[in-house]
Amino acid sequence: MSHMRRAVTESVSGLPRAFWWLWTSTLVNRLGAFVATFMALYLTLDRGYSASYAGLVAALHGLGGVVSSLGAGVMTDRLGRRPTLLIAQASTAVSVAVLGFMEHPVAIAGVAFLVGMASNASRPAVQAMMADIVRPEDRVRAFSLNYWAINLGFAISSAGAGFIASYSYLAGFLIEGAMTMVCAIVVFVKLPESRPVRTALEKAAEPAVGLGTVLRDGRFMGVVGLSFLVALIFQQGSVGLPVAMGEAGFTPADYGVAIAVNGVMIVALQIPVTRFIEHRDPRRLLVISSLVAGYGFGLTAFAGSVGVFALTVCVWTLAEIVNAPTQTGLVVRLSPTHGRGRYQGMYTLSWSVAALVAPLMSGVMIDRFGAEWLWGSCAVIGTVAALGYWGLMRRLPEEDHLAEGRVVEERATEGRVVEERIAEGPVSEAPVAGVPVAEAPVEAVVLSGADPAAPRTDSVAAPRP
Repeated sequence: MSHMRRAVTESVSGLPRAFWWLWTSTLVNRLGAFVATFMALYLTLDRGYSASYAGLVAALHGLGGVVSSLGAGVMTDRLGRRPTLLIAQASTAVSVAVLGFMEHPVAIAGVAFLVGMASNASRPAVQAMMADIVRPEDRVRAFSLNYWAINLGFAISSAGAGFIASYSYLAGFLIEGAMTMVCAIVVFVKLPESRPVRTALEKAAEPAVGLGTVLRDGRFMGVVGLSFLVALIFQQGSVGLPVAMGEAGFTPADYGVAIAVNGVMIVALQIPVTRFIEHRDPRRLLVISSLVAGYGFGLTAFAGSVGVFALTVCVWTLAEIVNAPTQTGLVVRLSPTHGRGRYQGMYTLSWSVAALVAPLMSGVMIDRFGAEWLWGSCAVIGTVAALGYWGLMRRLPEEDHLAEGRVVEERATEGRVVEERIAEGPVSEAPVAGVPVAEAPVEAVVLSGADPAAPRTDSVAAPRP
């Protein structure tokens, strides 16, 4: 017991206070994510619309996320992380509440599109802010803890959605709107702006980052393409698996039992697995996790009972636990500091597009060829992704991914502090005596409105995870 307590303490220690406020905002947001869970039931059972119309609304919701991914990335870099989060979360809160009152099918579809846009717009800002405020060597751990909060909140909200829906669907819309507004308030009150401020020398030395810059970054776009393939596999857990189990004669309750393993494993294993992988070579982790994901779903072709289905879920969930924080950390390392928003927006786009393509892929393959072909295709896609990561990562210098934390110390000894954590208060950057400023341009995380010359002060204590 003491060993477990020590492991948990080490997993959550050393991260800045601002991270925990951002983490709390994420958890509260996911705790209130009721609408995504019961939207199809609401439209078919409560409103009496067809399954085709419910699918159209879900597709429009996903399309909204695709549209907002790049726009939110640009906003994150231009307006800042904090304003983008405020706009996204406040817009989500209002649009979700309004959706509960819509009755005309066109109005429902239109507002669902807006909800998809607003809810997805916060992702680039969250990831960019997390990269700003957490030290490089702690980022995989931080992204893992954030992913854990997402799944913990979603597991609880999914369980509560059924009880709320049995009482009132409108109550679910209003509760989600209220909890999302709480997230916006947390951001406004507790999170300072973290966008790094570039010096005049840095602006002169480095060109501005636009969407064209991201598209011309071949190595990064390769990662985005591979991310799309991996996301296409994982999406089958929620779109292909229930359809395939239904056609095989299993009930929705059987699917619920099998897929519940995914949430339970993530909540139970995300933190200990992250402790095991956080200092290991991300190249191998991405290759192995892609193979395990693909062949984990491939094994579904041989499942004939709920227990075997649950076993296959165990396999690909392990891949998900490893892949999610590792891939997010890689995206941050490949992104220039002053272009993190746009790069994160492009990365978010890969998952949004996968969410649109995956239902079409599963539907066509199951209808025309059978579920076995879908699971075989997942194995093939996982193999292609693994080979892609292997080839792409061979061009990634070892020091780029293994010694990034040491770079901070090396640059500091050259005369300047490269990065300060928000947890330590307003950043004060001054050259070491005898070293001219022009010799060592820096990247600094500067709090909005903070006096660079002001002494450090501790911020208000954040809640513990």
